[in-house]
Amino acid sequence: MAGRQRLAALAAVVLLATGLTGCGGGGDTPPTPSGSPTPTSASPTGPAKPTDRSPQGVLLSAQLAMQTARRAKVGYRLGNDAGAGPLFWQPKTALQIKRSTPADAEQLIVVDTVAYQGGDAATAARQGGRHWERFAVPPDPDGHREVPYAGLIDLLNPVEALAAATADGTDAQFVGEEKFEDSTVEHYRVTTTAEKYAAAQTQLTQARRDGLRAALAPGGSISLTLDLWLNDKDQLVKLQRTGSGDTGRADDSVLYTDLAGALLSVQAPAETDTVDTGTRTVSPLAR
Repeated sequence: MAGRQRLAALAAVVLLATGLTGCGGGGDTPPTPSGSPTPTSASPTGPAKPTDRSPQGVLLSAQLAMQTARRAKVGYRLGNDAGAGPLFWQPKTALQIKRSTPADAEQLIVVDTVAYQGGDAATAARQGGRHWERFAVPPDPDGHREVPYAGLIDLLNPVEALAAATADGTDAQFVGEEKFEDSTVEHYRVTTTAEKYAAAQTQLTQARRDGLRAALAPGGSISLTLDLWLNDKDQLVKLQRTGSGDTGRADDSVLYTDLAGALLSVQAPAETDTVDTGTRTVSPLAR
């Protein structure tokens, strides 16, 4: 935190010096024409950070930073499920996950409202040599078609985690600076519940919020502790959820790397290697 305080102090000095120059009586600088940018305001290098550096303010800044990033490579462990791959959460959903348990596990691909499952030898043997099964989730009575593997995506989505962390009634605390790989990160901790976590996702359908709450607390109501590690851009690099009691899914963890990576992509399999299986309903964890 000392580094942030020094940067804030330096910014205040620069701002004061700029203000004094603009208000001074030295007539060497000609007046700026109306509508033209001044030298100090032209070509901004990026959005200004919020001035509120309280734990709640920093987490709000992190939510904005992750909305801006829009994509990352994720590595996760959710209960007994583990995997890694690129995730796009805005403007449309896309996911390509290679599961690491077992070693020759199937892959999951989501491109908007269409999903592909397989990519392994077992699927090819079952489908006459084709490695992928293509499907969509059946539409609801109103005709809305949900994103496949929505339950898994909601547990991985960093913007949803930060929405829960900044919701009314949560208690956010700054834990301290820590080493994470080759950099220094800031560690924050938030106390909430599975119900509040799900309720904070106002952009989701009610059925999807219910699925998220059930995935976080399969045994019923449960207290959740969210640990969040942010880099020097207020981007989330690690998320850990810990539930109290025996009914919670304890120690779910997600790592975020290559944030806003220009080379990240999700590709649908070739049609010649795909079997269309129609529609399918998947569980919250896509098992």
